[in-house]
Amino acid sequence: MTGIVYKSTGSWYTVKSESGDFIECRMKGKFRMKGIKSTNPIAVGDIVDYELEETSDTVTGTIYKIHERKNYIVRKSVNLSKQLHIIASNIDQVFLLITINNPPTTTSFIDRFLVTAEAYGIEAVLVFNKIDTLDDDTLDEQLYLQHIYQEIGYKCLRISSTEGKGIEQLKEMMKGKVSMFSGHSGVGKSTLVNALEPTLHLKTKGISEQSKQGQHTTTFAEMYDLSFGARIIDTPGIKGFGIVDMEPSEISGYFPEFFKLKDQCKFNNCLHKEEPNCAIKKALENDEIAWSRYKSYLSILEGDDEHYRTDSYDEDRKTSDKSRE
Repeated sequence: MTGIVYKSTGSWYTVKSESGDFIECRMKGKFRMKGIKSTNPIAVGDIVDYELEETSDTVTGTIYKIHERKNYIVRKSVNLSKQLHIIASNIDQVFLLITINNPPTTTSFIDRFLVTAEAYGIEAVLVFNKIDTLDDDTLDEQLYLQHIYQEIGYKCLRISSTEGKGIEQLKEMMKGKVSMFSGHSGVGKSTLVNALEPTLHLKTKGISEQSKQGQHTTTFAEMYDLSFGARIIDTPGIKGFGIVDMEPSEISGYFPEFFKLKDQCKFNNCLHKEEPNCAIKKALENDEIAWSRYKSYLSILEGDDEHYRTDSYDEDRKTSDKSRE
């Protein structure tokens, strides 16, 4: 029998059968995926083969095969283990939820997520959430960040889940597709899913007053069928986004604005650091590339963890008079 994994708890997997039934399944033995060593060999979105096991109490299943994935999105844990974790598979698009200060989303986190989406061939859309909570200063910051990413070519949405702003536009983008929602804890993923499909009644929590950070409400990744012809994968909040091993020479290829210029560099193997006649550095000096993006690139290139926004963001603001969108 064949089905799609709708929920993974690490030991049990909820599989939706071709007939629409949900079966709780375990994994048979250990799976060795080609070239992938991860903490979770089976991910939400996987197409699997399973066999039923009947007991006196209930019917369960055993997964014995994972079909080839068309894509998947993966990150490294930012803790000491640095283990690989597949967030979800077989995705048509991913929506990264961003909040300015409630809690703050760093440009480094945004850029690391976008680099990973580019590397795995998944369309990414930036969703600026909680726009109803912005004052003049934070609104200015949100619009400027939106301007940076729209100039690169990324689609951006402005959403207020509580006031219903932007919800219909988001629904139109999701129809007929499998979409994943991701972002820090507290950015409003579950609240947004509830706004899209009120009958789901997903649990939500506010921001911690002590830490000003989000509080986990989604414990495991889970897929939902929505009434308007879409499927959504809601994921647990991510504190940090560790980049999976990439060769230094390939990293700039996952920054679209770098990729357009890299063949104009003097050296084919230019890493855009100290090399002479670097087209990326020239564009940076001419305010054609955002400083925050360049600093994210250097951070990934040098293998650093992501911690900042204000330093690189302020530098962009000081050196550019571009109009807000």
